[in-house]
Amino acid sequence: MDKRIVIIGAGVAGINAATKLVDNGYPGELITIIDKGNDPHNRLPEEVMTGMLGAGGWSDGKLTYHTAIGGQLSKYCGEEKAMELMKQVVDNFTRFHPKPEEIFMSDPQEEPEFIKPYFGLRMFPVWHIGSNFLHEIAKTWYQYLLDKGVDFRWNTEVNSIDFEDRWVKCNDSDFISYIGYDELIFAVGKSGIDFAQKLADDYQLPNEPKSVQIGVRFEAPQKYFQKLIDISYDFKLYQKFDNVSLRSFCTNNNAAYVAVEETYGDISYNGHAKKGEEFRNDMTNFGILMEIKGIEDPFKWSRDVVNKLQFNGKGLYYSPSRTVSKTSEGADVAAYQVEFLDGFKEAMGEYANYVLNFIDNMNSVFNFGDDWGMYIPEVKYLSPEPLVNYHNLSLKNFTNVHFVGDALSARGITVSGAQGIYVAEKLIQKSYLEELTQQAQELNLGY
Repeated sequence: MDKRIVIIGAGVAGINAATKLVDNGYPGELITIIDKGNDPHNRLPEEVMTGMLGAGGWSDGKLTYHTAIGGQLSKYCGEEKAMELMKQVVDNFTRFHPKPEEIFMSDPQEEPEFIKPYFGLRMFPVWHIGSNFLHEIAKTWYQYLLDKGVDFRWNTEVNSIDFEDRWVKCNDSDFISYIGYDELIFAVGKSGIDFAQKLADDYQLPNEPKSVQIGVRFEAPQKYFQKLIDISYDFKLYQKFDNVSLRSFCTNNNAAYVAVEETYGDISYNGHAKKGEEFRNDMTNFGILMEIKGIEDPFKWSRDVVNKLQFNGKGLYYSPSRTVSKTSEGADVAAYQVEFLDGFKEAMGEYANYVLNFIDNMNSVFNFGDDWGMYIPEVKYLSPEPLVNYHNLSLKNFTNVHFVGDALSARGITVSGAQGIYVAEKLIQKSYLEELTQQAQELNLGY
């Protein structure tokens, strides 16, 4: 009773789902993974948004281990099960790691006094895989799935999906093809969020609006933050107000580089860290993100703000004293340097002051003076979250279509991968139950 399973997206959600399936004996020949990026042998380091293991699994590699970070996994499956699923993601990255002994976990236990009264500090374990190992992990993991018979379709973009007749229309560089499925795992990342929105509109999927997640990528020499890094390597500072909460996000240290992202044709910024002395630049970068409540149509508002923060095909860079930094490949980060923040304030409106006050407060704690810069904007597009059945993350009206990862408002490697594993477990159970049912029917019929 094994069914044809199609997975759209080879990011951490889709790859962890496929791995869970084949680990439990599901025939790899019945699994097809479609991705518009390159396979890990042909994917360039700067190709961040598409390809094997997605963005986070290709350029980040910090696995947060807490249900309060990265989405609402425990809402679907409960706290204990959520932690179990996330540990499976950590274990998968470990098993394909060329040097698993170099993985380490930071686990701060106490909020330091010196950040008070300006900030709170979220404390939770983080597994540090090592960004320089991610490409080798991707290649080894990919080969494992190939050996299990999984069919990959690279450089192939999905144009449309017929949920009723159960087929996927694909377009690669040469031809259009149609792939049928029995079960579909929709595991697109940030680069596919516009397609997810189109599906939601076309099928009028019931959904839940999500808050705005927008801000900047902050950068400064690491020495200023070292006393906090020693306590919490991937620190999460936060502030809360009536309708706005701010947090630092995705901290990179030692060999920290700002990365360019492109979504909907606009430039925004993220960061990653290399591992190895040859990459050391003694810099720290992290996002300063605001979650803003009460904005009508937050998805559209975010896109409008980001569009206003573009100049000559680039985002913006501001610093009282510095110039744009180098990428890990040695080129200037693509950003247009501005002398004043008028454009930032005009685009963000009153919310610009929250970011600037956050930076002023950090200056009071860490004393970096004018020795800092920020890349504008950083944004996490959270389209309205489709309402799903909690027991298998399937759509309410299409129970064989499962949304996972960024398509279900996950934020981060661990939660995205955990959602993929969760769906795979349910498909394995479903296949087993259907097989038992068929056997019972055959016995009743005297076969």
